[in-house]
Amino acid sequence: MNRSFKPSFISNIPLSAWIGIVIIAVNLLAAIFAPWLAPHSETEQVGDIWLLPSAATPFGTDSLGRDMLSRILFGARTTIAIALTITIASFIIGIISGFAAAIYGKWVDVVLSRIVDTVMSIPVLIFALMVLSVMGTSIPVLVLTIALLDATRVFRLARLVAQAIVCQEYVEAARLRGEGLRWVLTKEILPNAMPPLLAEFGMRFCFTFLFIAGLSFLGLGIQPPYADWGSMVRDNAQAINFGQFAPLYPAAAIALLTIGVNLVVDWLLARNSLPHGEEA
Repeated sequence: MNRSFKPSFISNIPLSAWIGIVIIAVNLLAAIFAPWLAPHSETEQVGDIWLLPSAATPFGTDSLGRDMLSRILFGARTTIAIALTITIASFIIGIISGFAAAIYGKWVDVVLSRIVDTVMSIPVLIFALMVLSVMGTSIPVLVLTIALLDATRVFRLARLVAQAIVCQEYVEAARLRGEGLRWVLTKEILPNAMPPLLAEFGMRFCFTFLFIAGLSFLGLGIQPPYADWGSMVRDNAQAINFGQFAPLYPAAAIALLTIGVNLVVDWLLARNSLPHGEEA
């Protein structure tokens, strides 16, 4: 049966995981409260280009004279929100299709698996660049394209986990009791599949987050006037030649959030790999 959290769950969280949780929480708070935390709007020009940090502009200005701190705060809202939306959408698609393939089997499994294999045979970056070049770089197209590409990875995991669960004795017992498919799915399969799916969710979010930043750096991701960390690195890359640190701030924000999520994911993976009844 599914593993329940013990009362001492919080006290058993290691320091590295707490660091990751704090990093994620700070980024989420910055994204949610960006309009109130940012000293300026994301498009307001406050001075000359690439000004050094000062009391008015703690991180200096960017290539158009906009406040870097404000752009980073608003960029957190844009980048994190879109990456989270894509990850959630990919998991909805991947889990539903993966569970369907595992439960129904036969031709359903064959058809879905062959579709997924076909999509996965094309390199992700090339496929995304091709679709975005043809369909445009609007946010809906960006979300749908990456979500469908990511859903193939989620499908593989959801199918594998569900196949291992449906053959367990407690699932067979539930079926013999007369429980319907919906009950078995929501009460037996999904709760037991949650630990590996949660860990995968963190890793998929990191991949999506970095993938969006990479596309924005190439000019095919989130478009102006929205602030985005990847495009901020691209737009301010030349500042390095003048001894300025403008592109390093969004790059550090990308790296820090990725590290934070990975610390939490590593703890979840370590915890789920322990024998039943033990805690990390």
